[in-house]
Amino acid sequence: MNSRKPSSAWHWQSDDRRQNCLPHRGRGLGGPPRAITVAKRTALRYGLLLTVGFLCANAHGEPGIRQSKHNLSISGLGVLTAQPAAGSANSELCIFCHTPHSAAKPALWNRYDSAATYTPYRSSTLKATLGQPTGASKLCLSCHDGTVALGKIRSRATPIMMKSAVTMIPKGPNNLGTDLSDDHPVSFKYDATLTSANGQLASPAGSSKMHLDPNGELQCTSCHDPHSDQYGKFLIMNNTASALCVTCHKIKSWSLSSHSLSGKLWNGNPPNPWPHTLEKTVAANACENCHDPHGAGGKQRLMNYAEEEQNCYACHNGNVAAKNVQAEFSKVSVHPVINTLGAHDPMELPLVPSGANRHVECEDCHNPHATTATVSKAPGGLSGALTGVRGINPGGVSLAQVTHEYEICFRCHADTAKGPARVNRQFPQLNTRLEFQNSGATASFHPVILTGRNASVPSLRAPLTVASLISCGDCHNSDSGPNNGGSGPSGPHGSAYIPLLERSLSLTDTGANTGNSALCFKCHDFLNATWSGHLQHIAMTSCMTCHDPHGSPNPHLINFNPSIVTGARSYQAFGVNHGTCAVSCHGRDCNSSY
Repeated sequence: MNSRKPSSAWHWQSDDRRQNCLPHRGRGLGGPPRAITVAKRTALRYGLLLTVGFLCANAHGEPGIRQSKHNLSISGLGVLTAQPAAGSANSELCIFCHTPHSAAKPALWNRYDSAATYTPYRSSTLKATLGQPTGASKLCLSCHDGTVALGKIRSRATPIMMKSAVTMIPKGPNNLGTDLSDDHPVSFKYDATLTSANGQLASPAGSSKMHLDPNGELQCTSCHDPHSDQYGKFLIMNNTASALCVTCHKIKSWSLSSHSLSGKLWNGNPPNPWPHTLEKTVAANACENCHDPHGAGGKQRLMNYAEEEQNCYACHNGNVAAKNVQAEFSKVSVHPVINTLGAHDPMELPLVPSGANRHVECEDCHNPHATTATVSKAPGGLSGALTGVRGINPGGVSLAQVTHEYEICFRCHADTAKGPARVNRQFPQLNTRLEFQNSGATASFHPVILTGRNASVPSLRAPLTVASLISCGDCHNSDSGPNNGGSGPSGPHGSAYIPLLERSLSLTDTGANTGNSALCFKCHDFLNATWSGHLQHIAMTSCMTCHDPHGSPNPHLINFNPSIVTGARSYQAFGVNHGTCAVSCHGRDCNSSY
């Protein structure tokens, strides 16, 4: 067929990918246009008009246009098809897009351009320069922006009438509208300059799978083949496991992440976590677990939902992932991911000292492109769920990727401006990073960054020793998670105990015991402690009345609550298990030595 020439004045051109069979006025083998008689021209014109639909239909047979939604002729199977007309009118397949005569553009284009001005995609992470759609994308939008009648074509004086009085693509996923800010960007130069600036895009050089237009621009046709619906949605290839997406997008750590490898299935309980795909597993949906290339709810970065946390809840509500993380955020103490919308941005500074944009979203602690199921067994180490996240180190320096859990916590709980502490302190300190420092300003601290200074802590329960390290998550965790004997998810998503504590801890002037101060008793056996005064004190008040669990300028984490310890507040330590305490509480002055 490629070499067939109906006359010396016409030849046929074939596109190897699309198998187009559309005639165009030729120049023979490269010479000037040849003379052609009016009779021959007339005969050719009518002959071609009668046969072009047949030829194209054969070239684009199943699974091509004829069996797809792009068959708008009377033989089409969809709702958007032409009304039957006398003779063979409205039976042509290709006429809705192409014509051998009076075409206004390359590709023998038969449609009129939309006069719309489009709102292009915008994102803080976008490195490409976008303007109005060009090339093939503009051609696609002559139907898919919903502003030009489907039957309005150049080769006919009056539009082709469609069934059910439908003239344009109705509102829905196929009607992109003129606001393209919720659609994958198109009509931009995809070259080495862009890939270098982005850092996570594949090079176009030598790629056989990357379909750019002759100008090196990415267009609708880079992902969609309008002549074949073999893979659904007119995609140019099977997109299982986001094979099409990763042709261009080379995301760091993605290939080893849980969202790339997990075989988890949806259990069928509503809502459907993957409403715009037909894939069955997390790995098969891959990018589309969170992203929607057309009609995205969260426009920047094309997220499925505008509310950041909803993109995570879709699977982490117990219907796909084994644990129901969403339920954790209904507890009395939570990381407040639902309190802000649009506050988080991948380009934001890891540290906001003013606190003006202080917020927390799932992605502040979890990198969905890098997270794995690895469980950290090293105290203070980093579990796979926290892999690839930015943070602040103990010196206050920003990190592109953390290596310790506390470096994530420091993003919000260190140098950012915060409200008052939950417990009043004689020596207040709201910067948790400084509380854990081994400096002159901190005489004692829980061993999160470094092992503690105290060489004798007789209350420690085995296997803990004075050389042990602990993590923030040893205290701040779900009350229903495995660390507390429950079956819920791990992590400080939510807890029944304020402030996001794994176990109960009385913050008021109430006698401490294994029930209301279970968090302290988890690691400390005060009944067997060397200093007997502990038994007397914890029977009368909370551990928090005297001790500041993060760190203190006094030894032994002593930092009195002046709301309870109202009189002189003096504490001095003289070696192991020896010291003096001068306080006034419960209406009594107490000056003691031990």
